Amino acid sequence: MNRTIRVFDGRFGRLKLLELREALALGPGSDPQVLCTLDGDDLALTPEPEGESAARISREHIGFVNPGEQRVAVPQRPEPDRRPRAEVLLLQASAEWLQARFPAAFERGPRPFPAPREPITPRIRQLADLLALEARNDQFLSADRLEFMVEDIMFSIAEAYLAPRAPAARFWRGSPFADSRIRRALALLRGRPTKELNMEEVAARIGLSRSRFYDLFHLSTGLSPRAYLDKLCIEAAIARLASERARIADVSAQLGFSAQSNFTRFFQHQVGIAPSQYRAALRRARPSGLAERD
Repeated sequence: MNRTIRVFDGRFGRLKLLELREALALGPGSDPQVLCTLDGDDLALTPEPEGESAARISREHIGFVNPGEQRVAVPQRPEPDRRPRAEVLLLQASAEWLQARFPAAFERGPRPFPAPREPITPRIRQLADLLALEARNDQFLSADRLEFMVEDIMFSIAEAYLAPRAPAARFWRGSPFADSRIRRALALLRGRPTKELNMEEVAARIGLSRSRFYDLFHLSTGLSPRAYLDKLCIEAAIARLASERARIADVSAQLGFSAQSNFTRFFQHQVGIAPSQYRAALRRARPSGLAERD
């Protein structure tokens, strides 16, 4: 029997952390769905009714179900005498929420995703694993941080799989991310989440004054560049704290803090608990048999 580990609702739709031991029906519905495997067996994403070949979803791939489609996710038994088991992150994204952010992709028709699976990018793999970590340790997961991470993963999906299908100006038209300079700034912040990042230098690299950069960035994201960077630093910190081999002092230094005590205060302000306590909670939340991943 399948097991629902966690469920989260927000403006983005619904996010589920699932353990699959048998087939799971997906769709049909008006909302797109995104499927990432986390641990255990691969999945076969089969069409329903049958008529085309199944798409195999592994840690190296991401799966999609378009609005109106009906598919079945089936964990693949690797050995005849072993029960299948797959841990899965399923995002049932609100069509209205997606249309407000990426209107060119999600208002034009019922099939925004051209294929049922794509090779997963390192950024999306990292975000999916982080979402699963935070979902399990949800006593410290705020609605604001969850919304930020889901938007981050959908922005990365749009960049990787949808935007390349159309001229950039046409794809981003009407989106909060329509300004290419802000998209370049987002890439710079995501590529180096450290408190040492100089916002004047970021503004100069994208051809804006500091004040104009701050105005446009807030208009696009609802956050200042510094507040956005803080959220990225927390993402990076949590991902590194999940590794038992990473010393907290090293995590602090990698994120650009001059002293571990400064990092501890920052983390506690953002998450509500000290890094050492968060790591201990991660250990308790980690399911038995789940492999540690860097």
